[in-house]
Amino acid sequence: MARGGLYKSDVQKARASLLAQGKRPSVDAVRVALGNTGSKTTIHRYLKELEDEDGAGTGAKVAISDALQDLVGRLAERLHTEADAQITEAKTGFEARLKERTDALDQQTRENAALSGQLQRTEVTLAGERDAHATTLASLQDARVAASQLEERVAGLIARVAEQEAHAASIEQKHEQAREALEHFRTAAKEQRDQEHRRHEHQVQGLQVELRAAQEAVTGKNHELVQLNGEAARLTEQVGNLKKELQAAVDVGRQRKDELDALTPVRDELQVLRARWSQDLQALQDARSAAAKLRDELHLERQARADAEKKTVAGNARLTALEALFAKWDPAESMARLAGLGS
Repeated sequence: MARGGLYKSDVQKARASLLAQGKRPSVDAVRVALGNTGSKTTIHRYLKELEDEDGAGTGAKVAISDALQDLVGRLAERLHTEADAQITEAKTGFEARLKERTDALDQQTRENAALSGQLQRTEVTLAGERDAHATTLASLQDARVAASQLEERVAGLIARVAEQEAHAASIEQKHEQAREALEHFRTAAKEQRDQEHRRHEHQVQGLQVELRAAQEAVTGKNHELVQLNGEAARLTEQVGNLKKELQAAVDVGRQRKDELDALTPVRDELQVLRARWSQDLQALQDARSAAAKLRDELHLERQARADAEKKTVAGNARLTALEALFAKWDPAESMARLAGLGS
């Protein structure tokens, strides 16, 4: 039994198989047929024995002297030694090449693993970019909707501002008309009071003159008492008439005062109109401030929408570059290169 559990019958079967295939049964060929097992020296010895047996079976034995057999044995031993040295050298070179190929294969395997990791990271990045792209598109859509809503609100506020301005103008016009009417009434009432007062003073002055004349006449002309009594009666009647006129003037004054009192609701309404005008003016200012604020928000939203569109363009560019890189990477070609390095 040889080293490693190799039997002569195994070598004989492998030799017969190679001869049946028309191949030369060399030591390396037999060893390959045996599954790369067994010592080459043992295989060579078994092959030699089998060749000797084949030669003996055909009756081709030749008588050889002991010296020739000894020479042949030494030559065979020397050939075996040289063959073992060559085999060892070849084995060393093969092991070196095998190690080099193994290292290259390990390097390629690591590169393949790195490429696989890079591919996975690229796929993750691509998925992230797609999600970010979808998020950016959603944000852009929301920004567009918000901008549209803000534009509608601004338009509504502008319309409300216009209405408030028109309403304020109408209130101002009504206020001006009421103020003119009140001023006209005050002027007319004052002129009428002045006229009544002047007329009353004129009448009083006339009565005073007549009274002085009557007193002088009574003092200077006692003998005209009867006439004076008649004149006094006439004057008394005239004084009564004057009192009536004076009472009428007083009544007119009271009537004017009542009319002035009647204008008090007008003055109150004017005050209310002024207050409402102030409130409307404040509301108008608030509406203008809100419109300005909404314009600023609209400007910011438009700027944010522009930034989002820029980010979308950049994301699309990166997505296109990643898809192009992914399209160029051929896993089959990389595996073929690895298989070529392994062979």
